[in-house]
Amino acid sequence: MSLSLRDRILVWSLRGAALVAGAIVALIVVFLFIGSFPVMRDAGLGSFFLDEAWRPTEQLYNLTPMLWGSILVTIGAVSLATPLAVLSALFCHFYAPAALARIYRRLIELLAGIPSVVYGLWGLMVLAPMIGLISAPGTSLLAGILILSIMILPTIAMLADAAISNVPRSFMYGCAALGFSRWTTIRRIVLPTARSGLLTGVIMGTGRAIGETMAVLMVCGNAVRTPGSIFDSVRTLTANIALEMAYATDNHRASLFVSGLILTAIIFGLVMLAEVLSRGRIYG
Repeated sequence: MSLSLRDRILVWSLRGAALVAGAIVALIVVFLFIGSFPVMRDAGLGSFFLDEAWRPTEQLYNLTPMLWGSILVTIGAVSLATPLAVLSALFCHFYAPAALARIYRRLIELLAGIPSVVYGLWGLMVLAPMIGLISAPGTSLLAGILILSIMILPTIAMLADAAISNVPRSFMYGCAALGFSRWTTIRRIVLPTARSGLLTGVIMGTGRAIGETMAVLMVCGNAVRTPGSIFDSVRTLTANIALEMAYATDNHRASLFVSGLILTAIIFGLVMLAEVLSRGRIYG
């Protein structure tokens, strides 16, 4: 079937937009690689994982403490936010009255729109002092986990809500006809059927958590060390870039570009995993 002129214009416009988006991503990667090349040439890639410490003015470039900080704060936030987000989506679909569910969804959308600096300010002024009552100084891995879990909860919750909405209604009717309880229907039918969408939501939330900068910079304490407990201060890769890029020069500056490359590689892996899951069959 031949396309009309208007349809052809639309198709080529969409192809052009996709090409531009892909080119922008490629240029960003090239930019990061060019910026990081001097230090990788002089020190080698292994220096970023094997050096004694992060002291770039002394040619020591160990990024491992910041990498651990990013990974631990992300894992903690995702582990806390995911069950809450999925339960909130289930609440809206199966337990809440329609009017309450609408209000609840608007509140979740409102949480998603709050700037990260506001979360960070609240964490610094309210949450960190509360944690400090248990273990000083309060700005810590735990504070970062709690702030990030609040920030990524709306992302996971909205995608979980969409995944559950895509479960065929005929499945529900069949379960009701067989006399299944509401919880049995959720556990045996809804969650397995929506699994790929739920996993995609978790991966998208993980991507936002690991790329967050301002909030974790304000509440995590920014100590360059591998934490021994959740009350220890940590620094993430994103916070390290934000803190030091303004005054970094030469190989110090180039090493911060390496941090950006590592983050880009992690995000790229998460996006590819989400794409694979989203192509999976809805029926699990």
